[in-house]
Amino acid sequence: MRTAQIARKTNETEITVAVNLDGTGAHAMATGIGFFDHMLDQLSRHSLIDMDVSCKGDLHIDFHHTAEDVGIAIGQAISKALGDKKGIRRYASCDLPMDGTLTRAALDVSGRPFLVFRAEFSRDKVGEMDTELFREFFQAFAMNAGITLHIENFYTDNNHHLAESMFKAVARALRDAVEIDPRAADRIPSTKGTL
Repeated sequence: MRTAQIARKTNETEITVAVNLDGTGAHAMATGIGFFDHMLDQLSRHSLIDMDVSCKGDLHIDFHHTAEDVGIAIGQAISKALGDKKGIRRYASCDLPMDGTLTRAALDVSGRPFLVFRAEFSRDKVGEMDTELFREFFQAFAMNAGITLHIENFYTDNNHHLAESMFKAVARALRDAVEIDPRAADRIPSTKGTL
């Protein structure tokens, strides 16, 4: 099974993450930020990656360290669980509609981390979470998972749906990209022979 556990402790956060890439989307999230937990629930459920995330962060300061460090830890766990990436589909994308919102996520499990983030919120917060922290989360996640990740919102009429559509689109693309391709299960999906 493609599983991994990460424990990360700094002066700002203490995090444990466990993932199973071949799961059913079972999840338990406890970051201390209600809306962030809701988004991470979506990431797990729609990727079918089992995730157990626990974070004790310096929320009395703000939510930045928690959002970024959780992204780091989830990214590291997924990278570790992927191992040599043999047999994965590697590339995937998803156009995700939510009522009046449409967001695309496209990704390449390449080992070459990069983020393109094109989404603008019209409010500073969704729930109690600062909207600028969604980019920080995805930046940390992409860099530590070793993926090229493009997120683009085409239009939206609701900030909650904008945030949620990003997490769901990334989840669906991630699900497809990390699945084992039965036609190429014994091969690294690269002409280089390594990812």
